[in-house]
Amino acid sequence: MVRSLSFSAILIVAFFLLSSFGAIDAQAREYHFDQEWAKIWINQDGSIDLFYNISITLDSGSEIHYISVGQPKGDFSIGAATDQYNNTLMTSDASSGSDYKAQVNLTPPLEAGQTIWFTITTNVAHMIMEDTQNPGNVGMQFKPTWWSEAEVTDLRVSVVLPPNVTTENVKTLVDWDSTSMESGQLVIFWERQNLPPDQQYTFGLSFPKEYVQTYGTQPSGVLVFFSNYGFWLAVGAFFVGLVVIIIVVASKSPYSTPSISMETLGVRRGLTAVEASCLLDLTPPKIVTEILYSLLQKRAIWVESTTPSLKLKIMKPFEGKTGTRETPLRYYEIDFLNAVKEDGMLDEEKLAHTIMRLRDNLEEKTRGYCRRDTIAYYESIVKKAWEQVEQAGTPGLASNAYNEQLLWLMLDPEYQSRTQTSFRDRVFEPSPMWLWFWYGYQHYYPHPTYKPNVETPTQGGQPPVIPGSDFANNVTAALTNTSNNIVANLEKFANSILPVPAGGRASHEPAHSDATCVCACAACACACACVSCACACAGGGVG
Repeated sequence: MVRSLSFSAILIVAFFLLSSFGAIDAQAREYHFDQEWAKIWINQDGSIDLFYNISITLDSGSEIHYISVGQPKGDFSIGAATDQYNNTLMTSDASSGSDYKAQVNLTPPLEAGQTIWFTITTNVAHMIMEDTQNPGNVGMQFKPTWWSEAEVTDLRVSVVLPPNVTTENVKTLVDWDSTSMESGQLVIFWERQNLPPDQQYTFGLSFPKEYVQTYGTQPSGVLVFFSNYGFWLAVGAFFVGLVVIIIVVASKSPYSTPSISMETLGVRRGLTAVEASCLLDLTPPKIVTEILYSLLQKRAIWVESTTPSLKLKIMKPFEGKTGTRETPLRYYEIDFLNAVKEDGMLDEEKLAHTIMRLRDNLEEKTRGYCRRDTIAYYESIVKKAWEQVEQAGTPGLASNAYNEQLLWLMLDPEYQSRTQTSFRDRVFEPSPMWLWFWYGYQHYYPHPTYKPNVETPTQGGQPPVIPGSDFANNVTAALTNTSNNIVANLEKFANSILPVPAGGRASHEPAHSDATCVCACAACACACACVSCACACAGGGVG
């Protein structure tokens, strides 16, 4: 028994000795970060590409095998990681609970007296949030990775804002140090020197929400109440329910057949034809064509050529891409105009963002409503639109009805054949104001005899009457070719449209990974504000 106790004592003593040596070894490791440069690109889908350029020196102690770089949120995807010798480094998700980290393995391990710098890029989803302190704005807060055991000599943070954002409409949590331009986009820059261990800084900015396609909303009112007290309410409801069940069982009430019912808000009315086109699952090229025709109807745009892809011209009153007092534009029409490049071609990626924003807005508008009944409701609108055309008593009335209901008629899968049937035995009488028709007539009619005055349609003279069959062929050809030639690279356009998240990760492979520095720029003034977006932060470590 004594021998047994002595052996156990020896094991305990040995364990504490080993632990002590381990603690001594860990305390003996001293290191510091020569630089921690973070660069952020704000993406249209509400995510960010986060780039870190980190330099670490091991002053003394045991080797460093990996470095854990903090991530703002748990929904992140890791891109490339390379060292100063352009070696690809192995990475992994080292998150634990709400402690989010991307681990970078050093090959070979960092030894005492050595310095290494490396870069890592991640994409972090759901970073852009509604700014409740500045109505109409969205933004983000970001806290660079901090290190509890090491100093940081040089900390730099730069944020590349979405296209067209200017210093006049940016608000920041703390004064920026400088700004610059990168590929035509505004860059905000901050710099801090000689940070002691565990020093944390929070940088935030806010800008108008129309410059991004997707952003999160802040909970307020009853949502905040349930967020704070929902657990205790649930516990209370559970016990109340338990008491009620006991009372019902005790009273031996007769058994009744159970039934399940669900209440919804019913039909979601008030959608535009373009929004309904997304609801009715039209293909993206057809949805874009629908938007194009809506802009043609408003005389906001003109098609100068159709092959190999559309070349567009924005009409003078709409060159600001914001609409006019007489003819306001909807959000998807503004997005479309912003996708028109200087050469008149359409930017595939911006056009894809137009579709994604339309899709997200539709989901928001129809949340809580019965989707099946809503679809049936808009199908009935399309049916009634055709009835107005087909039941019109004269060619003039039928032509006017067709113009008025055009965007709804285009939602019909049988649009082309219905048009041919409706005008088979009658003529089509166009108006000088119908730019949607003159676009098709000028580019797809075999022998056009009329050229509309695009700037002043009413001064173009009386347009000719078109035989119904010719009109139908012209309309269907214009629609088909427009959908096929909407962009130069249809595959790029399709691949740029993100799929609808189905409860999975929303982050994706980072698009930016070529920055090797975060540079300081010419100083200028800035506007400070209380930015209410949720703070994104995480600490780092080594091992």
